[in-house]
Amino acid sequence: MKRFCLLLIIVIASVQGKSQSLKNLTLQEIWAGSGFRTKSVQGIRSMKDGAHYTTLEQTEGSTRLLKHSYNEPAQSSQIFPLEKATSSSNAKIIFDTYEFSNDESKILVPTEFEPVYRHSGKSAYMVLDLQSGKVTALSSGKQLLAEFSPDGKKVAFVRENNLFIKDLEKNQETQITNDGKMNEIINGSTDWVYEEEFSYTKAFFWSPDSKILAWFKFNERAVKEYSMPTYGTLYPGNYTFKYPKAGETNSTVTAWVYHTVSAKTTQIQTGTDANQYLARGEWTSTGDAFCITRLNRHQNHLELLLANPVSGAVRLLMEEKSPSYIEPHNNLRFLRDGKHFIWSSELGGFNQLYLYDMKGKLVRRLSDGRADVTNFYGINEQNGSLYYQMAFPQPWDRTIHQVKLNGKGQKQLVAGDGHQRAEFSSNFSYLILNRTSANEPLQVELYTGDGKKLKTLESNEALRKKLAEYRLSKNEFFSFKADYGTAGTSGTQWELNGWMLKPADFDPAKKYPVFMTVYGGPGHNTVENSWGGNNRLWYELLAQQGYIVVSVDNRGTGNRGEAFKKCTYLQLGKYETEDQMAAARYLASLPYVDGSRIGIQGWSYGGYMSSLCITKGAELFKMAIAVAPVTNWRYYDSIYTERFMRTPEENSSGYDDNSPINHVSRLKGKYLLIHGTADDNVHFQNAVEMTSALIKANKQFDLFFYPDKNHGIYGGNTRFHLYSLMTEYIFKNL
Repeated sequence: MKRFCLLLIIVIASVQGKSQSLKNLTLQEIWAGSGFRTKSVQGIRSMKDGAHYTTLEQTEGSTRLLKHSYNEPAQSSQIFPLEKATSSSNAKIIFDTYEFSNDESKILVPTEFEPVYRHSGKSAYMVLDLQSGKVTALSSGKQLLAEFSPDGKKVAFVRENNLFIKDLEKNQETQITNDGKMNEIINGSTDWVYEEEFSYTKAFFWSPDSKILAWFKFNERAVKEYSMPTYGTLYPGNYTFKYPKAGETNSTVTAWVYHTVSAKTTQIQTGTDANQYLARGEWTSTGDAFCITRLNRHQNHLELLLANPVSGAVRLLMEEKSPSYIEPHNNLRFLRDGKHFIWSSELGGFNQLYLYDMKGKLVRRLSDGRADVTNFYGINEQNGSLYYQMAFPQPWDRTIHQVKLNGKGQKQLVAGDGHQRAEFSSNFSYLILNRTSANEPLQVELYTGDGKKLKTLESNEALRKKLAEYRLSKNEFFSFKADYGTAGTSGTQWELNGWMLKPADFDPAKKYPVFMTVYGGPGHNTVENSWGGNNRLWYELLAQQGYIVVSVDNRGTGNRGEAFKKCTYLQLGKYETEDQMAAARYLASLPYVDGSRIGIQGWSYGGYMSSLCITKGAELFKMAIAVAPVTNWRYYDSIYTERFMRTPEENSSGYDDNSPINHVSRLKGKYLLIHGTADDNVHFQNAVEMTSALIKANKQFDLFFYPDKNHGIYGGNTRFHLYSLMTEYIFKNL
């Protein structure tokens, strides 16, 4: 017995000694260093034979393009001697993305990238000829969105808002349009609001036989301009671009086709309604028709139109209507049999994959049905198998699934939960799986198409060893039934999901302050079973300093079906704020939480939410930090805002009732407002108007702006400064 007690004392002492030797995180390490960077496998492209894939390896000052065998992953070779090649400016070729021609004889790479809008940019494109070893500039100047024709003989691209085709065999360039002009006409690329809210920038489309190029033309002459001051010079200037706010005039968008043999241009007859949206474009598998996804301005009536590329006439293939809204997606696939297509829709309650015939008649549902499909990877038409990602087994998970075209044989390909993201070989015989969880950094693994693991390609072992040196906690998921207090709410009383990070030395007998982090916007989740990178480490730092860190997904967020997501329609902010307030009440009821010290922080939509919580929920929240917040939906763009709210003219009360500007008189706690002056997405105007309202209400608050920084507020020392600012504010006021 004495020996057992002695051993127990030794074990306890050993554990305590190890615990005492663990380090605490610092802001410098997280935000000003690179020691916690997660490694991944960059630039994965499956080759045409389905037996090999390529990756991109970047070191300081050089880029290598490597070829690997799926079956023998240890074997790799350099696919092109880039170290000897130079760009148009005689600099070494450095790039972070690339595309093969279909026959894999050439590679197109963008160099010297220069941003245009938030997600787009122009580059000096280079063509690498794998047979001759030559490197040639695609064209003069810089181009956008360059893409090979399916036969690999031509490249289409946009330059200065006009569309061009380069014949690589003849070394001949043809200008397709001539009316492109900044802030007036855009050919083959999208305007700011389409790029931001419909999530596509390339607005030209090659036919399968490479003989026709379809494109969208944006006429934005009538769209009002927004100007942002730019500092850093003796006389500050202005950056001016077209930005349609809610209820204002949008670009008029038309569709066209160019026949490369006859040089004939035809306009597609998409109708004369200036308020319609052309949200997607795609050729049928046979190339006999160009399919356009058309939405009305309310975005609750979606049509698939099949256009005849010769006459320009269209016919309706299929349509969907919703009492709220329909979001366009990239899940349309026309099958090679020319008789069917695959489409995803959430009108059945959850987002699912469906099989239709070419008359627009539903054949069957294909996917599992138990949860939302979150990604569609494609179909192996040889064996009739589809592959997709689903929010399963919990809404915070993403797992990979397979099903036959007949709707049978449903199965999860790789066991487990967490976040799984797949990149399949061209013939679906192999997949590279990116796997992570809330408490585990990324692992990249190679599997056979039926789910047998072959090799780990990246384990992030160095990061794991480094993390083991620190006093870290485990992320815990939880659910609770919302209590809306005396205010009450209409609709279903949902169970809400969240995650919680407690201090590593958590003592249930103590009372802890709570720091809540929120986004809360439509379809977007923060409660996810995935590694959070630097943000996760920042939360760990706060936990090490004695805070419980929590995030809760309110109504309106994604992956719990259509009813949960769309119940906020016409009332953005109302139910979401009620749910965050209910979360604060729930947390305050826990025996180890100090209910008088609950704070909340969010960025963008999350900044909007934290601003509403500190005003509408003034009795519950002691502190709030709002980074780049929307403060009034009247100031935000047309497509996003009207999708959920309709126009201000139609829904004035919906806009005003849940604007934090109109609730500043309730403010009691500490409020920090942060914004970048060059934010082209959520304009600095939002912060200015919120400031004016607070001053008018005689409310004290704290304000910090970042000169010439956009919505991301980054670059140089900026992120370190920002998170130092927020951390100090939390320590001081919570």
